[in-house]
This record gives sequence, structure tokens and C-alpha cells, in this order.
Amino acid sequence: MKRIRTIIIGVICIGLVVGYYYYLNHKSPSEDGSDVTEVQKIVLKDLEGQSYPATPREVIKLYNRILCCYYNEEYTEEEFRKLADQAIKLMDEELADNNPPEQYYQQVEAEVEAYRSAKRTINNASVCDTNDVEFQTIDGAECACVTASYFVRDDEGYSKTAQEYILRKDQEGKWKILAFQEGVVKEDE
Repeated sequence: MKRIRTIIIGVICIGLVVGYYYYLNHKSPSEDGSDVTEVQKIVLKDLEGQSYPATPREVIKLYNRILCCYYNEEYTEEEFRKLADQAIKLMDEELADNNPPEQYYQQVEAEVEAYRSAKRTINNASVCDTNDVEFQTIDGAECACVTASYFVRDDEGYSKTAQEYILRKDQEGKWKILAFQEGVVKEDE
């Protein structure tokens, strides 16, 4: 009797181990979120609802994540267009009107191709501290100036580039990118 019980318990244990192994190798990537890429995380973000960034800094942090995906990640054509659409949702109506989607896609594709041809990557993107965000009222609209820094690596070494973003609060109270200006800060060998 004990021998049969031991055999049955052994078979059950082996079945559990085999079942768990099968489960781990055949679960869908989205079940625990560990296999979701950065591109997919951004594409899935609901920027028309509650997930829209609350502050000017948070808008630029999300925009930086999109930029890093453009230049550093692998993605499909569909994912690229969805990434670009997310970037457009962060733009002020005035800036978006000056960058129609098809034109924006082509412009970004050309920039990404140039980056990749030069073997450049963005190693780090950071946003200024909260205390460094400058708020102003311009023509009756609330505006904010946020500075972001990018450490870029290529065959010649590293360089640090700064970009200054001007954001304007829209009628819904969302901060949107109105304009930006780029400039090289410092180069290191």
C-alpha cells in the first residue's frame, strides 16, 4: 500500500513540474507584463484619458522616452506610426498643425535613418529639476520652459546636447509642447 501511495505522489509531483514548465513556456507575453517592450508600453498609453502626464516635466519625460525608442529600439512600421502618433498627442495644436502626420512620419524616419547610419544612440535622456522649470504667462496663456539633456554616443565618442522645450497649457488643462530649440552643451572625448 505504501509503495502505491509513494508512486502516485511521485507521478503527481512530476505532473506538477511538467505542467508548470509548460505554463512558463506557453504563457502570453502580456500576462505578467515582463515581455512588453518599451515601445509597446508607450504605444499602449492612453494619452487621451487619465494617463496624460500632469506636469510639463512629465510631458517631456514621456517625449524623451518616445525619442529614445525612435533612435534606440527595434519596432515595426505600425509601431513606429503609433509612437509618432503618441508624440503628436503631446504637441500643442499649433505645433501639430505645422507637422501633419504624414510629413511628421517622413521627417522622423529621415532623422532616425541618419542617426542609425552614423551609429548614434541616446545613452541617457534627462529633464531639469522641478525647481528649474520656468513658468510664465504669455498672451494670456500659461507656459512653461523645460530643459532636457541628451547624452549621445557615436563612433567619435560622447556628446551632450540640450533642448529647451516651451509648453503651453491647453483648454483642457493639459501641458502641450509648443516649440523647442536645440543646442550642443559640451563635448567629451
